[in-house]
Amino acid sequence: MTALSQLARSSAFRLLLVYLALFVAVAVAAVVTMVGDASEFVARQALQTVAAEVRALREQYRIGGVDLLKEAVANRSQAGGTGLYLLAGTDGKRIAGNLAVVPTSLSAGSRPAAFSFNREAEQPEVARLGLGSRVDVPGGIVLIVARDITEEQEQIDRIRRKLLFGLAAISVLGALGAAAVSHAIQRRIDAITKTSSRIMSGDLSGRIPVLGHGRELDQVAASLNEMLERIELLVEEVKEVSDNVAHDLKTPLTRLRARAEAALADPRGETALRAGLEGTIEDADELMRTFNALLSIARLEAGVRAGERENVDLGDLVAGVCELYQPAAEEAGLRLLLNAERGVCANVHRQLIVQAVANLIDNAIKYGRPAVAGPAPVIEVSVVGKGAGALISVGDRGPGVPKEQLDRVLKRFVRLEASRSQPGSGLGLSLVAAIARHHGGRIALIDNSPGLRIEIELPALAAAGVPGEEA
Repeated sequence: MTALSQLARSSAFRLLLVYLALFVAVAVAAVVTMVGDASEFVARQALQTVAAEVRALREQYRIGGVDLLKEAVANRSQAGGTGLYLLAGTDGKRIAGNLAVVPTSLSAGSRPAAFSFNREAEQPEVARLGLGSRVDVPGGIVLIVARDITEEQEQIDRIRRKLLFGLAAISVLGALGAAAVSHAIQRRIDAITKTSSRIMSGDLSGRIPVLGHGRELDQVAASLNEMLERIELLVEEVKEVSDNVAHDLKTPLTRLRARAEAALADPRGETALRAGLEGTIEDADELMRTFNALLSIARLEAGVRAGERENVDLGDLVAGVCELYQPAAEEAGLRLLLNAERGVCANVHRQLIVQAVANLIDNAIKYGRPAVAGPAPVIEVSVVGKGAGALISVGDRGPGVPKEQLDRVLKRFVRLEASRSQPGSGLGLSLVAAIARHHGGRIALIDNSPGLRIEIELPALAAAGVPGEEA
């Protein structure tokens, strides 16, 4: 299919041509109406003048008969101008006037009409247009009174030709403009189609070109590109999660199988089998916790409701979590310090926020011991108001996370080399991030110099309906 035929088949081009045809039709109707009105006006003015002259000549005939009428017609014929007169006898021959013969359109008893004539003194002869009336005088004499409307009619014809020429030019320019606009739209649509084909073939890196004009198609392209970036990110995360699941679940499954095989091969019999089954149950529980965490993250990212929201005093909520983890922190040789402002409230899912804070404190206990002597072995937990919202932070004095790894540790199953010796699945921070997004908030990882500080920012108390959550 050629570019021209493709353009002719495009919906945009056809729609523009329809609008152009409607415009031209309306314009032609307007031109015809204006020209008709102008012609009617000229005719009406001419006939009014003719009627006035007929009345004057009738008065002359009443006063002086045919002789005075003849004299009046002769005088008026010699005066020049646009007046046309003819006084003819019963044989049709001219008695007086500047018309040679009686126009055929002005027969006896006829209404006022237009006719063609030639001026006798005009060389070469040019057909002219007159408009007048016939008056039958007693005795078989015919009186013709008319006006030469040739110049007026020529002016109207010139105006009509110019208007029609203008319409033709507008039609041509409109068709060219429709072709140009349709071609531009078609190019953008072709770009979208090409990008869609690339994506359907598996290349998720394709993006729709944005010209930067801020017009409607640019806005659509920008929105589609944002959607494609989100899709590409999600697909990459799915691939990464799949790889990580295969890698990180292989170890506990292998350990579970090895423990079962060892129990079966142990000569101690029932005692060995019991110990093997207990270890197998522990490994199975660890796998269940991993899958439950994955399921929780998936549900939160899908916007599935996790119970009803309620207005919660975050200070009291976080204080309860700190009290629960205080013995574990002391056992690890760490001091757990809480700084909570009074009256800091938010509309949240209580259990989700408890789980998020618990995950952060648990991570701080695992990895928050100072790597070198000097910094106090403390975990600092704070709850403060931030604008109309709230900020929960948990900081430690441990080795921290390299700056280039800060974003990576929020992904699922990501565990840094230094944390491989500790139990865990690498889903704790991913779950915290999902909980923050579920509440319309955000999570930030900040260098605590030394150590790591993680902040959860929650929106205002009134933010009960967060995008992405089911109603």
